Amino acid sequence: MEVVQKEEKPVAEKITIGELHLSGCTGCLVTLADNYEGLFKLLDDYADLVYALTLVDVRHVPEMDVCLVEGSCCLNDKISVEELKEARAKSKVLVAYGGCAAYGNITRFCRGGQWNQPAQEAFVPISEVVDVDLYIPSCPPCPQQVRNVAVMAYLLLRGNDEQKNLATAYLTPLMQLAQRGNEACGCDLMYDVINQGLCMGCGTCAGTCPVRAITMEYGKPNVNRDLCIKCGACYAQCPRSWFNFDVMNNYEGIMDAIKGAME
Repeated sequence: MEVVQKEEKPVAEKITIGELHLSGCTGCLVTLADNYEGLFKLLDDYADLVYALTLVDVRHVPEMDVCLVEGSCCLNDKISVEELKEARAKSKVLVAYGGCAAYGNITRFCRGGQWNQPAQEAFVPISEVVDVDLYIPSCPPCPQQVRNVAVMAYLLLRGNDEQKNLATAYLTPLMQLAQRGNEACGCDLMYDVINQGLCMGCGTCAGTCPVRAITMEYGKPNVNRDLCIKCGACYAQCPRSWFNFDVMNNYEGIMDAIKGAME
């Protein structure tokens, strides 16, 4: 009798991921779905999506390994505050997913007056309400980064020692962003990048600014502070703002791990 051996995988047990939607435009959730075939691969082999607006028919926040929180928290909305605190209590890793959750983004300037909910006028980054473990910045984040963070979270929680080391190297800069605080603006580019001689004039900051507060003058960014909304997009997208040697030294291994996971 022929014995068929079961294929061995480096990791086996899935992790659970949820997405909590607060005060945002749902663009981050769309970014998650924009992984297309990659999303199916993640859900088939690595993660169970246990909570998400429109994608999962679950009414209450469940226990989960990783919770992606989209949107800022409205302090006038008791339900939003309670759900955010519940998500923090029931998740091992809480992620500020996108610019609104991480830095407040354009919602910092909401002053009420909505037709349906005129009393909602106080919006803050989620780190002002609960402790946050990791930032996925930008408005919205790119689909590949969401995919990579999901794979690395899986390897960190379920992988072997080598995979855990690679996942730690990849996720550490995003954790450091969370520790840095919930404010970032064009001034940070001036202090941390331009004044340090790190700016290479690529124009990424100007291209990502949602209110066009940054222009390129003589090859360097010029920030109009009156227009800046402190959304953090320019700082988070700058390739020199949070340069990390752990990622660079393990770049090939990290990319091989991600590629191997998605094949």
